[in-house]
Amino acid sequence: MTAWLFRPRAHDLCSSVTFCMSCGFTLSLQECLQVADSLGWSPLWQSFSPPPLHAMADPGLYRPPPAVRGMTVLDREAFTQMIHVPALRVPTTVLNKVVKSLKKIALQRPGIKRVVDDGQPVGGSGQHRLLLLDPHCVASAESFGHEETAALTAFGVSPELHRYELQLTYENLKSEEVLRAVLPEGQDVTSGFSRVGHIAHMNLRDHQLPYKSLIGQVIMDKNPGVTCVVNKTNTIDSTYRNFQMEVLAGESNMVAKVRENGVLYEFDFSRVYWNPRLSTEHERVVSLLRCGDIVLDVFAGVGPFAIPAARRGCVVLANDLNPEAHRWLQHNARLNKVDAAITTFNLDGREFLRGPARERLPGLMRGPGAVHVVMNLPALALDFLDTFRGLLGPEPDQGLSCEATMPQVHCYGFSKEDDPQQDMVQRAEASLGVSLQGRCSVHMVRNVAPNKEMMCVNFRMPREVLYTISNSEEPSPKRQRCEETE
Repeated sequence: MTAWLFRPRAHDLCSSVTFCMSCGFTLSLQECLQVADSLGWSPLWQSFSPPPLHAMADPGLYRPPPAVRGMTVLDREAFTQMIHVPALRVPTTVLNKVVKSLKKIALQRPGIKRVVDDGQPVGGSGQHRLLLLDPHCVASAESFGHEETAALTAFGVSPELHRYELQLTYENLKSEEVLRAVLPEGQDVTSGFSRVGHIAHMNLRDHQLPYKSLIGQVIMDKNPGVTCVVNKTNTIDSTYRNFQMEVLAGESNMVAKVRENGVLYEFDFSRVYWNPRLSTEHERVVSLLRCGDIVLDVFAGVGPFAIPAARRGCVVLANDLNPEAHRWLQHNARLNKVDAAITTFNLDGREFLRGPARERLPGLMRGPGAVHVVMNLPALALDFLDTFRGLLGPEPDQGLSCEATMPQVHCYGFSKEDDPQQDMVQRAEASLGVSLQGRCSVHMVRNVAPNKEMMCVNFRMPREVLYTISNSEEPSPKRQRCEETE
């Protein structure tokens, strides 16, 4: 049976009428529409069994009008269109239970209610509501899975589908859908970004640049809390680890407030390096530390290793070459009330190791805490390892230089090789001048780009690297014995 339900556009004694082609009325749909129009009625929804598959499952149901293709200045009204979605007529007495049982196939669109009035006239019983369904999941009554069918039977709900007319607006679309409609067909649609406080950081490709302002506005519209969208315009400068950027939409305030692993950071995103994708790695390394340990953070940035290490009870020497990063590092130490535990330096990494680190290392290695050296400058850190060669000069006679007291190094690098772990070890060995086979581990941090991995090689600094040892000398038999720490 096919039926069309109409409702009056204005108050009328007759509130609704159903034209049924199997019950004495031989009117066609066109004739029904003409009659309804003459009476001032409009179609509310149609019920039909079975509905044509393409009428319900057409992916174009959610596709904005073709007129928006190539738009460079955002016109939100241009995305408005009317669509039809399948619906179930559900008694209000079991509505909540049915909605819960069918949540996997119910319509889920931003700003759209899944449950709507069933269109009955004012003064009607009001005992039913329409549950809107996702047309990509439900094309006919046969589309219901076993669980959904069992639920409908248990709650006494007819599987008959009704067709509901719905207005879809810009507010109901996802950012991917908007951008896919605007950008030329066949081109990549980028809606991903890194979130740094109120800033959304994008890396647009060349073919997306003509639409950059629109893309920025869409990202800001669709992500609450984002008030600034920026695009990187060059590669990271290895000296200060920052990059040029342009504001695509929103305010120009670049001072971000970020909370990572329970620690609050503030910094000028346009002048320092910050990567929210390294949160897990920061937490991993900090979890290896114990209260009383010593941390030498050679490329500290604004403090994502140094600050949580100090909060854990470690003594920290934190260094960064970038004056802005050094300033914000000090600020964040005060902000998190750990400035008494952190000594900061604004030096080149080699100068830091050969100066403050070298002066303090002998005393620190005699203490009860383990010494950790963090070198998070993936583009260059492996090359800095040669600074440790003979750093502490001739080997002392005391038990200071036993293996257990050697600093634990966490050194980062990028690799494009087929075997990135082997590549990291070989490059570290080349800088140190010794073999690390059997005394190091390599941790995969993240995939940076196709065929480019960020890795971390971890090892205890070899004694023969840190000290200048004469090959002709035998180890002193009077050297005190060191017990391995856990």
